[in-house]
Amino acid sequence: MVTLSTLRPAPGSRQPSKRVGRGPGSGHGKTSSRGHKGLKARSGASMVPGFEGGQMPLQRRLPKRGFKNIFKVIYQVVNVADLEDFEAGTVVTPEILKTQGKIRTLRRPVKILGNGELSKSLTIRIAHLSQSAKQKIVAAGGRVEETSA
Repeated sequence: MVTLSTLRPAPGSRQPSKRVGRGPGSGHGKTSSRGHKGLKARSGASMVPGFEGGQMPLQRRLPKRGFKNIFKVIYQVVNVADLEDFEAGTVVTPEILKTQGKIRTLRRPVKILGNGELSKSLTIRIAHLSQSAKQKIVAAGGRVEETSA
């Protein structure tokens, strides 16, 4: 009968760890199976990612090109056609767009673009709108209240 006190690993499934550097009788004495000198023989040594044995690494051989603009603003885009899902008279804010699943996060600014048509009068409280979006919202009887970003 097997109980917690009699549990044992299967025979041959567990092996003792190699005791390296414990003399010639162990079979792993002197250099402890690490060969002679060099980086891989040192303790705590590991190759740096991209190291090519002293050859000039690829990331240094290739030329640098272009730049990344750290001030670029990436807007979450909502089209006028997406506003058709709201009830007439609704005040549209980024928070409502988030709850409706039209945008992913409130951390990035929202911009409404003029793609599509709008037949309901809505009040829009969003910082960024295109000119065509403004015209379509006002033409449908809505209002645009631009807020600060």
